Amino acid sequence: MARTDWYKDMVFYQIWPRSFCDGNGDGVGDLWGVLQKLDYVKSLGVTGIWFSPLYPSPNADFGYDVSDYRAIDPAYGDLDVFDQVVAAAHERDLKVVMDLVINHTSSEHEWFRQALADADSPYHDYYFFRRGSVDRKGRRVPPNNWDSLLGGSAWEYVEALDEYYLHTFDKAQPDLNLDNPAVRGEVEDVMRFWLDRGVDGFREDVITFVSKPQGLPSDVLGLPGSRGLRLYNCGPRLRSYLMQFRRDVLDSHDCVVVGEAPMLGARKALALTAARRGERPLDLVIGFDHMQADCMYTEYLPRPFSLRKLKRAYAQWQDALGESGWCALYLENHDHPRVVSRYGSEAFRAESAASLAASYLFQRGTPFVYQGQELGMTNVRFDSIEQVPDPQAHAHYRRVVEGGKSPEDALALVNRAGRDNARSPMQWTGEKDAGFCPKDAHEGPWVAVNPNHVEVNVAAEDDDLMSPLSFYRRAIRLRRLLPVVRSGRYHEFKRASTKLYVYARESTWSRLLVMCSFSDEPVTFHVPDTYGDLGGGVLALSNYYVTDAEADDANQLTLRPWETRVYVFGRDAVLVD
Repeated sequence: MARTDWYKDMVFYQIWPRSFCDGNGDGVGDLWGVLQKLDYVKSLGVTGIWFSPLYPSPNADFGYDVSDYRAIDPAYGDLDVFDQVVAAAHERDLKVVMDLVINHTSSEHEWFRQALADADSPYHDYYFFRRGSVDRKGRRVPPNNWDSLLGGSAWEYVEALDEYYLHTFDKAQPDLNLDNPAVRGEVEDVMRFWLDRGVDGFREDVITFVSKPQGLPSDVLGLPGSRGLRLYNCGPRLRSYLMQFRRDVLDSHDCVVVGEAPMLGARKALALTAARRGERPLDLVIGFDHMQADCMYTEYLPRPFSLRKLKRAYAQWQDALGESGWCALYLENHDHPRVVSRYGSEAFRAESAASLAASYLFQRGTPFVYQGQELGMTNVRFDSIEQVPDPQAHAHYRRVVEGGKSPEDALALVNRAGRDNARSPMQWTGEKDAGFCPKDAHEGPWVAVNPNHVEVNVAAEDDDLMSPLSFYRRAIRLRRLLPVVRSGRYHEFKRASTKLYVYARESTWSRLLVMCSFSDEPVTFHVPDTYGDLGGGVLALSNYYVTDAEADDANQLTLRPWETRVYVFGRDAVLVD
């Protein structure tokens, strides 16, 4: 089957199923709930859905610890209702992308159970088991000095085997050994299973971690807390393994492959998404650089938000990938706090939600919108750590307290940085439980609903022309309408500004100018000379009411707090005039 680049014209909507919509009243989001809401998803103008993991899981990492790759977690439904969702999505011209987690499994996966039960089992080599050593003081020492990215050693001792196993994340997530051809064969079988059920591709979790260096050497140059990472991030056989999956499975389907690539720079992303000798390992890459504009590497190392840092990250990826590579455009997902609370302004929630949307939706790449982002949802505030479900948040909380901070300070950090900010239930109505559960549900939501759901919800924003929801619908429609958004060159203005982000997309016959304020105060600036007095263009999108006189205002503008405007010039202007 001939593969095409259809993903370049897509806008995806990410569903984290546990918190999207509870269809059966047990307090947990599920596929029955998704079925009920597909028309809403379609109404956004998106053309595809990415599902976070739906597989059976003991939930040590809420689905990213998979215990069975060929089934649906009973909390979400079963294969029959999954097939119904795929069919119903396709009827609405929505593609469906599955999350695929192949860096590790759950420690409760049958493969790992067999590996623990018998060192001579073929499944033992599905993972990285190694013997440790004993130091001069007689203490047991792991096979190398690698750190788990969640803290502590990346090795867990198994007394019955007198061996350690490798886990770059939680000990309940043992790393798979993709150097073993049998493991790669299993991955290919899993891909075939879901492609045969009609899915349109995969988002591959931390895919750049799957190739470990030969011999698993200690990392003598790595910094404590991340030792080992530089050795296996974009490891020695990554390209080979990805191309094997291409040749054996993916090239026979017109599907998309999205690779999550933590701590991978734009140049390496280009190498993975640009065709070389007819080979392209990934179609697009999910980078992280732009998600560090208010932190250092992780949200748990906070810094004041820097618009300059955000713009530099945007520009680096747009410039580096150019016309050869391709990236995923996003500002929220299941792993990050809500962007209005991070980069925006809760005091100007609706306005900043729209300005943030325009800041990324018109760049070159494929946009992803995370559930609730289109409403301008904000961070939640937990009153105690006991209310927080995420095990990673508890680990950070303990570390902060053990480091000498007060429990109050530790909880404040969790409330600012925790992933549960993005995992509170989707806010459908202002009613009890935000309409997340059926009215006759016996159970409340699995995690607390944000109290601001009374004002911030789909029902309230649906008919409000100035709401974030309405803005996202208009912006997505505009993006899909304009050829210049797919093919135009990226050019940035006002690079030194700490209050404005202004960029253009330019082709031979059309130009797009995007202006975004990042300030709670009005900001006056001169329109770039190459765009004159704006009278030659069409104001195609804004988040404030703009009079004709304001739209064509000479060559100096005063943007109101968090105002955004998008002007179209040239041939594409006819499409919106």
